[in-house]
Amino acid sequence: MKTYLFDFDGTLVDSMPTYISAMLKILNDNGIAYNDDIIKIITPLGVLGTAKYYIKMGLSLPIEEIVSLMKKYMKEAYFYHIPAKKNVISVLKELKESGASLNVLTASPHITLDACLKRLGIYDLFDNVWSCDDFETTKANPEIYKMAAERIGEKVENILFLDDNLNADMTAKSAGMCVCGVYDDSSKEYTEQIKENTDYYIYDFSELLDLS
Repeated sequence: MKTYLFDFDGTLVDSMPTYISAMLKILNDNGIAYNDDIIKIITPLGVLGTAKYYIKMGLSLPIEEIVSLMKKYMKEAYFYHIPAKKNVISVLKELKESGASLNVLTASPHITLDACLKRLGIYDLFDNVWSCDDFETTKANPEIYKMAAERIGEKVENILFLDDNLNADMTAKSAGMCVCGVYDDSSKEYTEQIKENTDYYIYDFSELLDLS
């Protein structure tokens, strides 16, 4: 594979604990009950999609206020603290040097996404850095992967998509992409399901070089 489309949270950076706590804080603060699979459901939806989902769950706040709270809770961590996952930076640099096209598609908003990638010194390695906001839909919609492929200028089946989230992996696969599951502590209970629904699975980013 020479064209890669990476998720961000839980794939490139070790941010899922921060993401989860920010998202659940809003529900907890407002006394909204939720099931154990809430993180699996909301992770592909993005900030706006999650806000809409929360309103369906019974959260009676304006959608703009929900989005603002999410960004507020996440901002400091992404700006200053969240690290890249093990071997991510070195592997991305090696792939780039080999002539690969590197791209990001994430549910995270640009305000935290761009700042974090720039702080880690890897923003310029990517040909495209996309938030779901750029496509006005979510990673739960197969069309977003087809639109990303079109913007990259490559056939959808020639792109390797990498994500730690089961729902996103399954949706990208249904859109025709080659898919590699990525281990993250936040989704470890879904490891076997992800393996069953993807073409590859990696526990450490260094394994990606063997696939290429």
